[in-house]
Amino acid sequence: METLFYDRQAAIAKAIGHPIRIAALEFVKNGEQCVCDIAEAVGTERSNLSKHLSVMVNAGVLQSRKDGLKVMYRVKTPCVVRFLDCLKDCLKEQAAEQQKLLDAMG
Repeated sequence: METLFYDRQAAIAKAIGHPIRIAALEFVKNGEQCVCDIAEAVGTERSNLSKHLSVMVNAGVLQSRKDGLKVMYRVKTPCVVRFLDCLKDCLKEQAAEQQKLLDAMG
């Protein structure tokens, strides 16, 4: 049972573990967006982005709905956005440590 839980957690982490997916999450974190706007913001083709969005929908990170001819996406689980914020904090801490090392070198 515990292994299944860890497997599911790993699947969610894997679903957001791509730069395009992280960029898409950052773009939709403040509200629902259509795939066309996400593609433009992320800088990739819609067909490529749709594959990435599908991975996140299947993992339960995003939710999608049809609006006429458009497909709209929103964050299904807001804590994923907080996880991205945590990753940013980790990067800031690493940068600060690197700066201290550079300062110590002269």
